[in-house]
Order: sequence, then structure tokens, then C-alpha cells
Amino acid sequence: MGRVNDDTLYTIGDLARRTGLPVKTIRFYADEGVVPETGRTPAGYRVYDLAAVARLDLVRTLRELGVDLPTVRRVLAREATLGEVAAAHAEALDVQIRTLRLRRAVLNAVAARGATHQEMDLMHKMARMSDSERKRLIEEFVDSTFGGLDANPDLVELLRAATPDLPDDATPEQVEAWIELAELTQDPDFRASVRRMAEYQAAERAAGDTTGLHHELTTLVRDRIGQAVAAGVDPESPAADPVIAELGARYAATFDRPDDEALRAWLWHRLEVAADARVERYWRLLAAINRWPEPESLGPVFDWFLRALRARMR
Repeated sequence: MGRVNDDTLYTIGDLARRTGLPVKTIRFYADEGVVPETGRTPAGYRVYDLAAVARLDLVRTLRELGVDLPTVRRVLAREATLGEVAAAHAEALDVQIRTLRLRRAVLNAVAARGATHQEMDLMHKMARMSDSERKRLIEEFVDSTFGGLDANPDLVELLRAATPDLPDDATPEQVEAWIELAELTQDPDFRASVRRMAEYQAAERAAGDTTGLHHELTTLVRDRIGQAVAAGVDPESPAADPVIAELGARYAATFDRPDDEALRAWLWHRLEVAADARVERYWRLLAAINRWPEPESLGPVFDWFLRALRARMR
């Protein structure tokens, strides 16, 4: 049946053509009282006025935006404003978008890595962690490795503050970095290595070392040995003597120790305890996750330093 009154009343068929909604859906909304009919024709057909048409347009729009029917009812009954519903729904969509972005990044990482089913499951679980859960994982790692020891407080504070912040739009590389970091913090061998470093620091502090982090000293080591490495200086050759002499004098002054053979042995042991490439990998992964500048690798520098010291301990 067509329009009953060209000015005001429309049949379900008219509404279906106007809105693109199936007749069945419009009839459902009418039966549920969401868009009640305005009246009926003498033949018993439902008809709707312009207000009902506007109401149906609103219902269709809200449903297309994903708003559930009970919430639509609240809006129509003026129990909730459109603004309130829109804000709540936008927030829910934000969560869904973040989830979808992470899923996409995980799938891209799986494709790039050629991961197994088990690895994919682990990657997905790790990627879904909240910021607080990721922070707790790092805190648990620090507690297990440094807990109960009077280690370098500046280092412990730095480790606790440097937590992974996986962004909503994480790239596959960031997801992979986070997964690797999480796996690294759970590696028993790595934990034992870091615990050994913490125990060494605690022993040094018990012996009177109250120094903190030594950024200036590290910079000097990097610069002097970096120049030697670039120049092709053999760490075991006499050409390395001036470098070792300068650095030895600086370490002696920093730690208030005599600049002698015992200092060389002490310094070698100190560097050997910290010589775990996975520590540098830890900071590189953290930088990749948080989009920090990539740290300069000090591995070759300290390898050269250890060789030079060992050669002079004979």
C-alpha cells in the first residue's frame, strides 16, 4: 500500500524505501515500541507521521554507530542525552581501535617472524597487557634481581622508572621488541646474571663505595677507547698503554683507590661482572618500544677494555 496522506503519513513500505531499512526491521522497532506507529489505516496497515520518521532516522543512525538497543531506548526516552551516549560510545570505540591496532601489529610481527602457534599465542597475550601490567612485569624483574640487596640505588631507581610504554599505534617492530623484552626479563639465566651484578654492587657498597652512576666516566671510556678501536690499536700492544694509563688514573680518582696493579685487577673484575651483552640488549629493546633514540653500542669498547686490562695483569 502507498502513502495514505501525502502530507503527513507513511506506510512501512514508504519508510523502507526512504531509510533503506528492511520492512522486517521497521516492524520489529514498532513491535518493540522503539518507533511506535502513529496509527493504522482502515485496512489495518501501520502508518507513521514525520515525527516517527525522524525517530526512525535517529534509531538507524545510532544502531549503525554500534549503540545497543537498550541505550537507544534511553536516548529516545530522554534518560540519556545524545552527547552522553556519543562520548561513552566514542570511548568504547577507542578501546576497540587500540585493540585492533595491536592485533594488526601482532599479526604483522607473526608474519615477519614466521612464528609458531604457541609463539603467536604468547605474542598476543603479551601485546594485550595494559600499561600497569607491563610496569608490574618490570617491577617484578627488578625486585627479583635487586631485592634485598643494598645495590646502587641510582641504578635501581633508573630501572624502575624506565618502563615499556607500548603505544596504541604500535608497529610490528615495537611489538616484537616488547615480546623479546618480556621474554628476556623472564629468562632465569639472565636474571641470575643481573643478580650477580647486584650482589657485586652490594659488596662494593659494603666496602665503602657510595658513588652512584658514572656517566662522565663512561663517556670518557667510550671516547678514548672508541678512538683506539677506530685507529686499529691492539688492546694487548704497547700502543694501548697511554689509554689504559689515562683511564686507570681516572678510575683511581673516582673511586679513591691507589693507581696500581691492584686497581687494574679490581677494574677488570668490575667490568667482567657487568659484561653481559643482554644488558645492553635490554636497554635497546626498551628504547625501541618507547621510541627513544637508539643507544650507542658499548660492547666493542668494553671488550677492548677487558682485553687490555687482562693483558696487563699477567
